[in-house]
Amino acid sequence: MRAAAFGLSDVGRRRESNEDAFLVDARSDLYIIADGMGGYAAGEVASRIAVDSLKEVLSGPHDGKAAVRLQDAVQEANARICDSQAQADQRQMGTTLVAMVVENERAIIGHVGDSRAYLLREGALRRLTSDHSWVNEQVKLGLLSDEAAQRHPMRNIVTRALGSRTEATAELREEGIRSGDVFLLCSDGLNTMVPDPEIEAILQRSGEDPERACRELVSRANERGGEDNTTVVVVHVGS
Repeated sequence: MRAAAFGLSDVGRRRESNEDAFLVDARSDLYIIADGMGGYAAGEVASRIAVDSLKEVLSGPHDGKAAVRLQDAVQEANARICDSQAQADQRQMGTTLVAMVVENERAIIGHVGDSRAYLLREGALRRLTSDHSWVNEQVKLGLLSDEAAQRHPMRNIVTRALGSRTEATAELREEGIRSGDVFLLCSDGLNTMVPDPEIEAILQRSGEDPERACRELVSRANERGGEDNTTVVVVHVGS
């Protein structure tokens, strides 16, 4: 896969620190976002452990399938975060995660929590992940609409995260790759501020320029209030 990729993270308008972390590694076809939780410093530690762990496992020598390696990497990241919780100031830390690795013209996407992956194909945006969150469970039950969930006061409550249990499993999805595809990974600081139709329009306008897309997405989230850290990674697949 020939791809142009860019990532950008911003503290937003309401937070004092940025607890998100991300990786863009086009050489290894590896793209990651982690959204840390646990308050000042602790969330930063958790998200950085997650990204570094996945990079170490997935970029090293291997002979297994990407989906298996991604699941192994998530479990390793979870174990390291749990080990770090022995420190008093990090006992409540954790992180959500979304990662994409490419193998044989297929994107393998894994996520834990409410960080998301999207695909823009032939001008239409499609969400590739389903949030592990309380509000999304209510949407699935028909008790909340997508619009109500986006602004619900309990929208930040996740039902799955790295560091919350001694065992962690990512939800995996595989997607065939086509020329012209645009993949977007994001922390919830984007999608809680910017609805999907606007995300779609920004990606359409940005064409083959992932940096332009990232900057416009982050700017739009801040224009709408910037209530959280916002991190985005955009990958444009060339011919």
